[in-house]
Amino acid sequence: MPEPKEAAITAVDSHAHVFVRGLPLAPKPRHAPDYDATLDDYLALLDGHGLSHAVLVQPSFLGTDNSFLIEALRAHPSRLRGVAVVEPSIGDDALRALDQAGICGIRLNLVGLPIPELESPPWRDLLARVRALDWHVELHLESQHLQRAAEPVLEAGCKLVVDHFGRPAKADEVPAAWLAAAAADGRTWVKLSGAYRNWCDPSGPQARAMATRLLGMLGAGRLLWGSDWPHTQHRDQVDYRAALAALADWVPDADTRHRILADNPAQLFRFSVGDPS
Repeated sequence: MPEPKEAAITAVDSHAHVFVRGLPLAPKPRHAPDYDATLDDYLALLDGHGLSHAVLVQPSFLGTDNSFLIEALRAHPSRLRGVAVVEPSIGDDALRALDQAGICGIRLNLVGLPIPELESPPWRDLLARVRALDWHVELHLESQHLQRAAEPVLEAGCKLVVDHFGRPAKADEVPAAWLAAAAADGRTWVKLSGAYRNWCDPSGPQARAMATRLLGMLGAGRLLWGSDWPHTQHRDQVDYRAALAALADWVPDADTRHRILADNPAQLFRFSVGDPS
């Protein structure tokens, strides 16, 4: 049976992926998982850990073919939202179709890649259309390059979501002054997710210290939490229970945690406005 259209928002997992083997891969993918991460398995994890809603992010290895993601969103339109990967040349009709399916942002996964010319006309045009849809732009890249990539996004008037703590190797690599100013403008959020992509011990003192620093620097209203399920390339380091437990360790205050888990994502990902279809 489908979930109720107006299910109460108890908690939102703001970053997860679903896929199965055999899907068409992007040219030169960084990796190709040899296992399935099915929607049914993921929803069972949400149910088992008391999370009502989630945001599915297009995996980088599937490129701009968002069809599997869209199929998942359409199966649970009130419970799920999505973040797509698109080319700047995508047409208006295609963008509107993504919006109607529950997509609320685009992702630029730039780890280890050149930063595209976001000030060029094709990218400026795409960012203007993203803003018109009230979507956000999600950036995944190393912290030392974050400001350079993010400034054109914010200058275009778009909302910005920074992945995985901003991908710092150490605390002083986070562009603190710039990030605090961007957050103060009310259009920037940082995901507390994928700690294992930054530090060897995802539940250790470095992750905790960075979460504490971001909370103090940006405030609870600028933070999100994501499991990063199925923890691609790091499945031996964490599981869903551990990823959720880490947030309780990083943010021990229950009211602050609720804001990060429920209030912030409900607004940003448009869960509070009802069924997108």
